[in-house]
Amino acid sequence: MSLNEAARAAALTAQPQGTSPAGARAVIYLRVSSAGQVKTDYDPEGISIPAQRVACQRKAEQLGLTVIDEYIEPGKSATEMTKRVAFQQMLTRVRTLRDVDYVIVYKLSRMARNRLDDAIVMADLRKRGVTLISATESIDDSPVGQLMHGILATFNEYQSRESGADIAYKMSQKAKNGGTLGRAPLGYINVFDRFEGREIRTVVIDPERAPLIKVAFELYAAGQYTLADLADELFDRGLRTRPTARYPAKQVSVSKLSDMLRDRYYIGYITYKGDEFKGRHEPLISEDLFERVQEIIEARAIAGERRRVHHHYLKGSLFCERCRQAGITQRLILQRTVNARGTEYLYFFCRNRQNGSCRAPHVNIIHIEDAVERHYARVRFSPTFIADIRTHIAETIGKEEAAARLLHQQLTTQLRALDTGEENLLELAADGTLPQAKIKAKLRDIERQRQHLKERLTEAGQDLSEGARLIDVCLRLLENPQELYRRCDDDQRRLLNQAIFHGLYVDEDQVADHDLQEPFARLHAVQVARQQPGAQNNSRSLPHKGKGPTLDTIEVLLGGVDSAPCSSKPSMVGDTGFEPVTSSV
Repeated sequence: MSLNEAARAAALTAQPQGTSPAGARAVIYLRVSSAGQVKTDYDPEGISIPAQRVACQRKAEQLGLTVIDEYIEPGKSATEMTKRVAFQQMLTRVRTLRDVDYVIVYKLSRMARNRLDDAIVMADLRKRGVTLISATESIDDSPVGQLMHGILATFNEYQSRESGADIAYKMSQKAKNGGTLGRAPLGYINVFDRFEGREIRTVVIDPERAPLIKVAFELYAAGQYTLADLADELFDRGLRTRPTARYPAKQVSVSKLSDMLRDRYYIGYITYKGDEFKGRHEPLISEDLFERVQEIIEARAIAGERRRVHHHYLKGSLFCERCRQAGITQRLILQRTVNARGTEYLYFFCRNRQNGSCRAPHVNIIHIEDAVERHYARVRFSPTFIADIRTHIAETIGKEEAAARLLHQQLTTQLRALDTGEENLLELAADGTLPQAKIKAKLRDIERQRQHLKERLTEAGQDLSEGARLIDVCLRLLENPQELYRRCDDDQRRLLNQAIFHGLYVDEDQVADHDLQEPFARLHAVQVARQQPGAQNNSRSLPHKGKGPTLDTIEVLLGGVDSAPCSSKPSMVGDTGFEPVTSSV
């Protein structure tokens, strides 16, 4: 016989006889552990709470008690007593009004699941002359009843801890098997999959939100968006949180977006208690894209507020060549120095100098700027080679136009949703269901959103019509990247560095080497190969292995002339000036 069975048997043999004093007053306390237990029946209280009430009322009738109130706790765990609002209200009543003689519970476990809480509550009740009664167990004030109370309290604590350990073990095993724990992140949805007669809880990609999650990573990796700007952009494109019973769908907050961009779940991993496991779910993004996002996050986090005070267009692009030779990747960071005369000097130096593992000297920022400008001559593409690139880029123009059409479709969908919401509000206004002031406020808000989306829709159409011309302008300028770099302002130089170089490796005041971003690395390698004796000098020498140029490739090509204006008249494009690419493209 188990401990539980022995306790229940002893409780049944120790049931007290007789009744309580006439006129004695009682309150009933009812509780279920999870909110899901009150959603299992047509009755809004579910099944468990009404069953507990019937048993407690029957016990009160047997003892001749008058039930003056009941306290219901739907979906609250017994492990944390201070968080149970109804239970604390009941104790407050016992202490202040002193109109309660008995507290009736269905089982002792409904009140507490550890001995310490049980002892504290029992001491409080006894101090005020209140007796605790269980509808199914004998825990009265008799010696046998007190013995059973102690046994049941001990067993309830054991059972609670055993269940917790069992749940933790099963969750750990699920994580090790690649299963998703709890609610899936934004971009995925929890579903039931029927497999060989079994119903299995799993996760699939959310067709509505997943494409926008991918867009979030791609836009942030380009380095053009702050978190706040990215949140607004995604909202305009239609990304919303999942609605719940308490909260409607809304814009993804900046803090939520920050967590999302750091979440390795999107590249296919599960994290449980600090350990990482390969997940069974389909990754939304590539590990390369995820790492690029992390580099931008890290660079901005390291700089913190200083990033705005000591901003420089080379920050984040420079790495230490000496550390690289030692097999270590380390960025150069910016330091500001002021001499006794108040003259300010800016230097780049390797962060590993701070721990003594690198001896590369500090380099004056002016020398670094000149070295980077000279280095741009090394990545120049010849006019003949650019003609070949243009041939291949033409194939991707259709994909760019498809992306613009997708944006157009997303904005149009949002406008239709606003129209539907407006019609629903007007119907409610006609019925008098909601206050007129509230309806007018909501209608004004819908109109503001509609105007904003219409402006975006107009911009999307303009971008689509000019996409091919802008790509052609950028290819023409890449024929001489050093000259382009000289003509750019600081913001444009930063964007151009990020677009072309994954990293520039500096030793003293020279750029010793570089890592090119794609597609520049592949194109540069092809150009070098074509210059070798005997190489085939035709368009077919460009590789077609893999997917080839994609929309991401086009964005990299355009990134160097994004955002900041280089001409006061953007519509005029000639040999002495160029038209900037708008960030919406």
